Parts: sequence; structure tokens; C-alpha cells
Amino acid sequence: MGGVVTKVDSPRKAWIPETKLEAKMVEALQRRQAEGTTVKSFNSIILKFPKIDESLRKCKTIFEQFDEDSNGAIDQEELRKCFSELDICFQEEEVNDLFGACDINEDMGMEFNEFIVLLCLVYLLKDDPGALCAKSRNLETTFQTLVDAFIFLDKNKDGYVSKNEMVQAINESGERSSGRIALKRFEEMDWDKNGMVNFKEFLFAFTCWVGIDDAEDEEEKEEV
Repeated sequence: MGGVVTKVDSPRKAWIPETKLEAKMVEALQRRQAEGTTVKSFNSIILKFPKIDESLRKCKTIFEQFDEDSNGAIDQEELRKCFSELDICFQEEEVNDLFGACDINEDMGMEFNEFIVLLCLVYLLKDDPGALCAKSRNLETTFQTLVDAFIFLDKNKDGYVSKNEMVQAINESGERSSGRIALKRFEEMDWDKNGMVNFKEFLFAFTCWVGIDDAEDEEEKEEV
């Protein structure tokens, strides 16, 4: 998910995207960073967890609508129909890249948390992000909050979050144990353990923080 590190003391961007999709994410984030962020502290993000959780769960209706065979996952054909219905216009290669990036289990099907991450990436990458959320103003607000949260953490505005940036962001909250908390949160985000976190990794960690994964596990247990 990360890339190649150049000289540490170089004033230029030190982290090079590995894929076209990652490069597009970085470019889109840097455009948004120019607009600033409404997030002032990591604690303010945590306080929004319940509202964000509630908003994201409303995506379940969309997910179930396009999971035509009701197997708990959206395959590539179902995703294409979803994009068509939602008027999301991406090239075939872009759709395949998004699917591959969000299908973290590599089982050729996106589960609910993976689908949420994909929708948020679409929101970030679209020229008209509001169109995706036309049916739900709350969803647009939620996705914008997630973008703002990442921008707040990305202190040097290079499209990635480093361990030092995470420590700095949480230190600003003024907690005594902030260093330990920062390292724990960073480890939860840095899935591939390469020392840098991109927006997609951040989103997957966020779905865990607000409890999306736990709720899905509970639903599966109830069905059994």
C-alpha cells in the first residue's frame, strides 16, 4: 500500500505511490488540503464516532440493494451495476482498481466494511463528490468528516500519515498517555507495516474504530 522512500532530509515528497489509484488518492487529498480542515483535534474525531457509525450503517440499504444474490458480498458485476445506478462514471480500469484495492480478503467480493471504504474513495476521487450522496446529506457530511480527519493527521500534506505525524496529532489533545495511544492507533492503521499510512488504510482502520466490523460479526452470529 505504500511506496519507496527517498532521502529522509529531502524537502520534496519522500513517499512515492505504488499504484495509479494511490497516486490519484494523494492528488485528490492534496487538492482538498488546500481548502483546509474543520478538524481541530483527534479527540474531536473520537467524539464523532457514534454519529459516523450511525451514518455509515445507512449504507447497508445500498449494499443490500446491489448484493443481488444476497451472499453478503458485492462482486465486480454487481459493483458495475451499482455504479451505473448511482451515476458514478469511472473507466473500466478505474472500477477494477477500486475493486481490487477494497477487496482486502482477495475473495472477489466486497463485504460491507469494504464497500463503505470504496464509497468513501469514490467520494474523494469524483469531480462532483456531492452527486454520490444526493440521497443522503448525512452521508456526504460523514465522508467529508473522514477526509477532514485524514487531512488533520497529515501534517506535512504529502498524502500519507507517518508515525511522527500521528504522535503530533494526538499530543495536541493533551493526554498524558498520548504517545502510547498514538502508537497503538498508528499500528491499527499501518496494515502493511511499512511505516506510512495512506487514505485507504486509514478508512479501514476507521471502520474498526467505530465498530462496523464488530456489528457485522454480531449479525453473522445471530443468523447462525
